[in-house]
Amino acid sequence: MASAAFHKAFHTSKKIHNATAIPLKFELPPSLEPKLQHTTKPATTQTKAKSSNPPLSFPCIDQLDLRTRSLDGGPEPTYEKIVTGYSLYQHEQPLLCDHGGVLPKFDIAYETWGELNENKDNAILIQTGLSGSSHAKSHEKNVNPGWWERFIGPGLSIDTNKFFVICTNVIGGCYGSTDHLGINKLHACVGSSMGGMLSLASAWLYPERISRLISISACARSHPYSIAIRHTQRQVLMSDPNWNKGFYYKSIPPHVGMKLAREIATISYRSGPEWEQRFGRKREREDQSPALCPDFLIETYLDYQGERFCLQYDPNSLLYISKAMDLFDMSSSALEKLNKQREINTEKLQTYGFIPESQADPSCYANANASQQTPAPSSASSSTTSSKRQHISSLSLTSSENIDDLVQGLSKIQIPTLVLGVQSDILFAYWQQKEIAECLRRGGNKDVTYYELDSMYGHDTFLIDLTNVGGAIKGHLELGG
Repeated sequence: MASAAFHKAFHTSKKIHNATAIPLKFELPPSLEPKLQHTTKPATTQTKAKSSNPPLSFPCIDQLDLRTRSLDGGPEPTYEKIVTGYSLYQHEQPLLCDHGGVLPKFDIAYETWGELNENKDNAILIQTGLSGSSHAKSHEKNVNPGWWERFIGPGLSIDTNKFFVICTNVIGGCYGSTDHLGINKLHACVGSSMGGMLSLASAWLYPERISRLISISACARSHPYSIAIRHTQRQVLMSDPNWNKGFYYKSIPPHVGMKLAREIATISYRSGPEWEQRFGRKREREDQSPALCPDFLIETYLDYQGERFCLQYDPNSLLYISKAMDLFDMSSSALEKLNKQREINTEKLQTYGFIPESQADPSCYANANASQQTPAPSSASSSTTSSKRQHISSLSLTSSENIDDLVQGLSKIQIPTLVLGVQSDILFAYWQQKEIAECLRRGGNKDVTYYELDSMYGHDTFLIDLTNVGGAIKGHLELGG
C-alpha cells in the first residue's frame, strides 16, 4: 500500500514538473525504497569508502511521513467527533476572559448519571484533567468505557444510587451547566489533576454553592517543574510546521508535534518504579540490531501512547489550557492582581457593547471582591484556631511570606475538604498536596483530611487505584463533614 501510494504521488509530481521543465529529484528513505531498476552511476576517479554496516533505516520517521501524506486533503481529524452521547448547555450571554478576550456565547458538553432527588441537593460535579472529557462513565447513549469507569456507578466510589453525577468538558466560566439543571448547591465538587485545581477554584469562587470539596493530585499554585514540563510540550508542538501558528483546521493537523508532546507528558504521568517492574530493560526483539526508533519496550510504550493521542485532542486546546494551568495561583496577591484585571476588562465588556451594564451577571465573571466577605486570619491567629490535632508540616519548603500569601488566598474555603497526594507523583508532587491541606488548616478550615498514598503509578494513580483513591472518595462523600 505504501509503495503504491508513493508511485501515484511520484508520477503525479513528475507530470507537473515536466510541464514546467523543472527536473525532479526525489530520494526515498531505505524502508520505503521501491524495488526499481537503477541505472549504473558513471565511474569516478576516486573510490568512496564504504561503511562496514548498511545504512540505518528509520521506520518510525517513515511512518510519520506516511501519516502526514495520508492527512493531506484527507478526512477531518478524529478528535472533532470522538465524543458522542453528550448533552449540550448553550450559554447565550458573553463570557469575559481574564486577559481581555470575550466569547460572545459558548457551549458546554456534559453527561450525567444517577437521579437528581426532589430537593436537588445530591448533585456531584466532576471536573476533568487536561485530557479528560465529559465521558467519565459509560451510559446508554455512549457505551464506551469512560475515563473514571470503575469509580462511578451503583455502589461504587461515587455511588449513583445516592448521587446525581455531572461531568462537564473543560471551559473557563461560571456554572452554566448546573444552573441549567436547576441546581443551586452541589453536594460535592470533585477533581483530579487539573480538575483538582478547578475544584479549588470553584470552592473559592462559589463557597455558598458547594458543600464538600475533593482535590486529588493537584496544586494550589503551579510549580516551576510542572510549568517546565508543559512548556516543553508546547515548544515541541509549535515546532511542527503543520501547526502553522494555530491555523491548521483546513489543512494537515500537527500530529507529529502532538505525538511527541504526549510522549513527554506520559513520562511525567507515571513513575520509574512502575516502569522498572513493567518493562525493565527488555527490548521488543532481543535479537535485532540496536535502532534509534522504538526498540526498548519503554520506547514502544511511549510511542504507542503518543500515536494513540495525537489525533484525539485539539492541538490549540493543549496549548491554551496547559498555559492556563501554568498561570494557576490561589495566593492572595495573585488573586488581587487577577481581580484588578477583571475590573478593567469588565469595563471593556460594557464599553464595547457586548452586554448592557444592567444585564451583567457578576457570577459569570468571578469577581474576586467576594473574597473580602471572609477576612483571612493571620498566620499567628490561624495557628491557634486550627484543628486541635498536630500535623506534620512541610511548609518550611518555601518562605514564610509566600506561605502566608497562600494561606490568605485559600482562607475563603471553609467547607469539608479531602486532599489526596501520591508519593511517586513527579508532576504534582505529594508535598504540593500537603501544602493545600496545611494552608487550608492555617486559614481556619477545621475539617481537612489529607491522605498520602504509597503507590507506584505516579500521577495516574487517580485513574488506577480503585481501592485507596476510590475508598477515600466514597468515605468523604458519604461520611465526611
